[in-house]
Amino acid sequence: MLTTAQTAFLLILSNMFMTYAWYGHLHDLSKRPWYVAAVASWSVALFEYLLQVPANRIGFSQLSLPQLKVMQEVITLVVFVPFSVFYMNQPVKRDFLWAGVCLMGAVYFVFREKAVSS
Repeated sequence: MLTTAQTAFLLILSNMFMTYAWYGHLHDLSKRPWYVAAVASWSVALFEYLLQVPANRIGFSQLSLPQLKVMQEVITLVVFVPFSVFYMNQPVKRDFLWAGVCLMGAVYFVFREKAVSS
């Protein structure tokens, strides 16, 4: 359980950096040339990788690769939605909520294997 918590914590931090690297330039550097945004994004993404690589190594010691991937995807949306709404001023649409429900189903099915085999 501690391994999963450590993995989730590092992936949350990692996704915060990556979300900003991927989309923050649209807000902060929209008046700059694309290559300035690319260099800035690459600089931010370095920190993402410094957290993501250890997260996956720690997680892979007890989680399967599909479990790690689904966890990462859910965390990506958990980080992205508030970023999108509060930082980028984008509206939440009903389809986003339905997509979240589908992801909860994915989490159930990919982690059910672990619960059944325990």
